[in-house]
Amino acid sequence: MKWLNVIGIGEDGLNGVSPAARTLIDTAELLIGGERHLAMVPEKPGQQRVVWPKPLLSALERIGEHKGRRVVVLASGDPMWCGIGATLTRHVSPEDMLILPHPGAFSLAAAQMLWPLDSVECITLHGRPLDQLGLYLYPNARLLILSENGETPAQVAAYLAKRGFGSAEVTVLEHLGGPQQAIRSGRADAWPHAHCADLNTIAVQLHDGPGISRLPGLDDDLYLHDGQITKREVRAVTLSRLAPFPGELLWDIGAGSGSIAIEWMRSHSRNRAIAIEQNDGRRAMMAQNAAALGVPGLDIRSGVAPAALHGLPAPDAIFIGGGILAEDMVLRCWDALKPGGRLVANVVTTEGEEVVSQARRAYGGDLVRLNVQRAQPVGRYHGWHGMMPVTQWSVIKE
Repeated sequence: MKWLNVIGIGEDGLNGVSPAARTLIDTAELLIGGERHLAMVPEKPGQQRVVWPKPLLSALERIGEHKGRRVVVLASGDPMWCGIGATLTRHVSPEDMLILPHPGAFSLAAAQMLWPLDSVECITLHGRPLDQLGLYLYPNARLLILSENGETPAQVAAYLAKRGFGSAEVTVLEHLGGPQQAIRSGRADAWPHAHCADLNTIAVQLHDGPGISRLPGLDDDLYLHDGQITKREVRAVTLSRLAPFPGELLWDIGAGSGSIAIEWMRSHSRNRAIAIEQNDGRRAMMAQNAAALGVPGLDIRSGVAPAALHGLPAPDAIFIGGGILAEDMVLRCWDALKPGGRLVANVVTTEGEEVVSQARRAYGGDLVRLNVQRAQPVGRYHGWHGMMPVTQWSVIKE
């Protein structure tokens, strides 16, 4: 018998849950939830109640201590969409847990707006930085956003206007599905509501604006840099060799401006990257680049590889953009790489070419030389200006 039951509940309280969910709530020995959720359930003699503490992590780590009791965790809407249910799966065995969802905020908001949910970008700002919205801004996009609190709608509107989407239609849906449900709306660049109800979901219809593609090879001018940047043409080839899949982790060694790590993360919202850079100024620019391009979660580390690689989680892909001449760099990276992982190294010196040539003999893979020329003014005319050739070694670990 499963001892932990996670039950989604909406603003309509117990009236909106299924008979099975109601029975589990009624027969629970321990009821856990936020104050708002617990207030929806009448108190029952002998039933223990626990309000989630802040921070939550300590309580989650001890949840297993209640095994053997009938435990119900109350959650907002669908517990498996940006909810407590997804978090609990990392602490409790699937054999011990049952999830009973309620229509979540995204489903209720899509129904209210008459938007097909499969054509909408669903985003949460609960406990997450506002800058991540940058990943989802493109002409005519529709966004559904879970708010942190009542100030979030005004912050979102200001962010949209700042990013060139001031014409966006913003609709705030408060207390969806409950007796206090209310709707507020306005343009992003003329948002009239300084504060909304803390429990709200934001619907955004974008129109024209300066969208940024998720495909690799963004314009170099989008990045702050001091010259240490993988140029867009080489970057596009490099990302194609790194071949990111959703949810994977990249090590970007000698990250410079962070362009490779940033575009790796932009390829899918669940992708992660650790960028290693020893220069303080470049790390500062990298952080600004990550925020501006919608991936503020980039993990930026100070250090010199390969020593800085110690203790890092195993990567699915590694890019060596600097430091290839360091002793045992290639060996340390190869040993750390997961089976099926991709390793790509770009070099511009003959000494670097010697290292990648030896690496190819040891581990296999491909060697490619990339020569890029750009047209530039020559007086009244234009001529070709060549950039420094880049030798690229790429290999897949079998």
